[in-house]
Amino acid sequence: ERTGIGSLKVGYNRVFGFFLEIGRAHADKAPPEYIRKQTVKNAERYTTPELDERQRQVLGAEEEGIRREIGLLDELRAFVAGERSRLDRAAEILAVLDVLLSFAEVARARGWVRPEITAGGELVIDAGRHPVLEELLPAGTLVANDLSLAAGGGAAPAILLVTGPNMGGKSTFIRQAALVAVMAQAGSFVPAKRACVGIVDRLFARIGAGDDLARGASTFLVEMSQTARILNRATAKSLVILDEVGRGTSTYDGLAIAQAVVEHLQGRVGCRTLFATHYLQLAALERLPGVANVQVLVQQHKDQLVFLHQVVPGAADKSWGVHVARLAGVPIDVIERARDLLIGFEAEASAPAKPRRKATQQDQLSLFE
Repeated sequence: ERTGIGSLKVGYNRVFGFFLEIGRAHADKAPPEYIRKQTVKNAERYTTPELDERQRQVLGAEEEGIRREIGLLDELRAFVAGERSRLDRAAEILAVLDVLLSFAEVARARGWVRPEITAGGELVIDAGRHPVLEELLPAGTLVANDLSLAAGGGAAPAILLVTGPNMGGKSTFIRQAALVAVMAQAGSFVPAKRACVGIVDRLFARIGAGDDLARGASTFLVEMSQTARILNRATAKSLVILDEVGRGTSTYDGLAIAQAVVEHLQGRVGCRTLFATHYLQLAALERLPGVANVQVLVQQHKDQLVFLHQVVPGAADKSWGVHVARLAGVPIDVIERARDLLIGFEAEASAPAKPRRKATQQDQLSLFE
């Protein structure tokens, strides 16, 4: 209104910033304080000292906002740092309350019991259940099992050899024992009717198999490395669970290693141990003090296997590997061939070994013959 220029407008670009634009037809009406910045096809662009000052304020507002934001953040950090000890203490209390409340809610909902913690070497669980499977499986379908171990002698064995077929529940049985021990020492109730847990200084587990390609370690090497750590570090107060040690190599090598491991744990370490295996020959180690056998029951109905998932004293007499392969969907011709081969292998194993004839002088050829 002051200039009387109807086409006057304010614009902005990244090169010149804010500017006043006047059409070429009215350029002669530009006030004397207008400073020309740019000439375009149909207009002239100007600035003024007031517009330049406003531009500096607008463009500097973002930087000022960031600077102020950083300043406020620094003040907040300094304030929180001054209250760090109180905040850490509050967080610790809340964390403990959260854990205890979770323990209490789960224990009440699932009917868990308070374990007895002792300084002895026992691990006694009546009607123990796996806490995860108990939640996943339909109500009433999970089979509870008893366990009784005692390190340092006593009525209960220190080492249990667990035999039975694949899918029978061996791994579940030894894992749930370890979980009960951990939960008890963490202050939780446990999934059982009764539990008495002697304090465990370390829990060692060698379960599952897998190679380490990055380090060039085969499955068997990884397995042996884990076993070595257990044998070198376990104490009489430890709890050890081992699942099918020695399966990653030949039958006789694996059997020899498995037996040697059991003998070492029995004779030198003396800790509570659960040893799941398919080597049925290891059942003979029951002759050693503190070693006992348990098996996972299975029933054969016609040509089908029924897994009872029940652990009872004694050693399994069959592995049922061919039946499990059939359940897994292996082609029937492969299953039939495997059965025939199995019968032959078992016959050869049970046949008396023929004495080898000692080489005579006539049998030995001269080096030059």
